[in-house]
Amino acid sequence: MIAIQLDIAQTVGIAAVLLVVGEFIKNHVSLLSRYFIPGPIIGGVLFSLVALAGHQTGAFSFQFYDNMRAFLLLVFFTTIGFSASFELLKKGGVGVALFLAAAAGLVLIQNVVGTALAAAMGVHPLIGMAAGSIALTGGHGTSAAFGPLLEQAGAVGALPAAIAAATYGLVAGCVIGGPVGTLLMRRNGLHGPAAKAMGAVPHIETAPESRENTNQTVMYATILVTVAIGLGTLLVNWLKGLGITLPAYLGPMLVAALMRNLIDWRNWQLPMRQFEVVGHVSLAFFLAMALMSMKLWELAQVAGPLLVILLVQTAVMFAYAYWVTFRVMGRDYDAAVMAAGHCGFGMGATPNAMANMQAFTSANGPSLKAFFVIPMVGSLFIDFFNAVIITTFMNFLT
Repeated sequence: MIAIQLDIAQTVGIAAVLLVVGEFIKNHVSLLSRYFIPGPIIGGVLFSLVALAGHQTGAFSFQFYDNMRAFLLLVFFTTIGFSASFELLKKGGVGVALFLAAAAGLVLIQNVVGTALAAAMGVHPLIGMAAGSIALTGGHGTSAAFGPLLEQAGAVGALPAAIAAATYGLVAGCVIGGPVGTLLMRRNGLHGPAAKAMGAVPHIETAPESRENTNQTVMYATILVTVAIGLGTLLVNWLKGLGITLPAYLGPMLVAALMRNLIDWRNWQLPMRQFEVVGHVSLAFFLAMALMSMKLWELAQVAGPLLVILLVQTAVMFAYAYWVTFRVMGRDYDAAVMAAGHCGFGMGATPNAMANMQAFTSANGPSLKAFFVIPMVGSLFIDFFNAVIITTFMNFLT
């Protein structure tokens, strides 16, 4: 077998090409666009299929430069930390806090269900984590981030399992959202706003932004991110010396969250749009690099149990949205819309939640509350809470 070894420049170059190829395919295949399958996922999976062919035929294999991927992971989670503003959570009101609590509750249940089913079927409990909140509430980014960590902890095939579960969740979340909302309306005698009130949902900012000034630049955002990474790494190493082990990404994320709230307290400005750009670029390249190095042949070992877990998780999501989300959010029309959105949010990603709600409200009337609350939680808070909960579960199981 020919071993093709790639250095840092070649690894990043291939990842860049895969990003372009993935976006091109997504834009020309309506099914992929409809379910918001990310371009890096498409390109990375295509490359992993090539690697699978080389492995199966014994003709060739790839060896990638992995250090760059580890750094991109730190950058991505640091930008998540900067989104955790407790001032915005307070300004979002009771609705945001309640939905965040409901979303965090689902995260706990997804991990309990996943690990319990995995153990019952005789596979590594961390495979259940891969089919829990990592893939479902977290999506592809969290799957690519935590998949290698699960594999390092002994769960063979966790990365491809998590990616497969995240892709399944994007589709399943869109499929069950409408039926959940419709069933809630019918059984509770709810009615949407009058037809004359229907119209386009106004754009709602999920975070306040001021005018651009000289400080709000990519350089400013980069400095803040790198300082948070440096301090976070020192924090992780210091705690390790005290006998407390934290994942490398968690220190920078916590430091970034502290910096964000200190800056909010001082009423200073933050380059949130630039944070978004830095996070988006780092995540896109990280996803492409993680997926193109997937060992798909390891997925066969857990394919059967993975499918069972995902089917049960779909039923759990349906029941949770129907019985918990709807009631927590007020048992009214807005709550029904948010229950439908939570199916896309809890099984896929915030864009899936928005698609569910847009389809539902186009037939039943607008819900300004739903279109404010879910993007607020999805873009600013849930990734932070999900990462902390996942880390807690992993430390308990390993």
